[in-house]
Amino acid sequence: MTDNQPAGNQPESNPVGGDGPESPEGEPVLTLTNSALKKVLQLRADEPGADNLALWVQIGGVNGAAYSYEMFFQDASDAAPDDWTNTQGELTVVVPASSVPDMTGSVLDMNRDLLAGGMVIRNPHTPPAPRSPLMAGPPPDLSGDVAQRVLQVLEAQINPSIASHGGRADLVAVEEDTAYLRLSGGCAGCGMAAVTLSQGIEVAIRDSVPEIARVVDVTDHAAGTNPYYEPAKK
Repeated sequence: MTDNQPAGNQPESNPVGGDGPESPEGEPVLTLTNSALKKVLQLRADEPGADNLALWVQIGGVNGAAYSYEMFFQDASDAAPDDWTNTQGELTVVVPASSVPDMTGSVLDMNRDLLAGGMVIRNPHTPPAPRSPLMAGPPPDLSGDVAQRVLQVLEAQINPSIASHGGRADLVAVEEDTAYLRLSGGCAGCGMAAVTLSQGIEVAIRDSVPEIARVVDVTDHAAGTNPYYEPAKK
């Protein structure tokens, strides 16, 4: 069965198992409220060999701004040495090692929303924000002076991304805390060039090269030979 983490509906104040084994950070990875534990035990009772089954909980993916989860019964003896294992009441809970860092401090509770039903996991962690498409390339090897590092960001992160629509960004100069770029190809004359520069290119450069506070576009967009807004030829 799978579930995710909706907003609202606070868990019970009496989760069980809080004194069990802890994560490497010193905090239980997953605790169950009494109502959730009761429900899980009821469900397990219908499984063959119920007494040997543990509740396995792991992150299954990302749903919007929250993780989604996989919960299933599996023999407790299948747990690997580095998996997090905890006995809560009459139930063994296993969280695979790969999910431990992003689940530490979570609580499994019954959903108080009668329409939704089921159980929910309330996790203090959220998935990292997706990287900008302009930062999809491998991280640059940032070495050398400021201009060299800006060039590395352009070649490793930015140009491989904007090349997909025929664009390219070249460094013209670095003066004090300002980098001057010239856009070419599909970016020359592009009606979205200012957005591309401020929301993607500038962010990528400033994040990687903190000495740069401003990025200026010196492209003559009126002379662009391949602008995005160029009307289709009939």
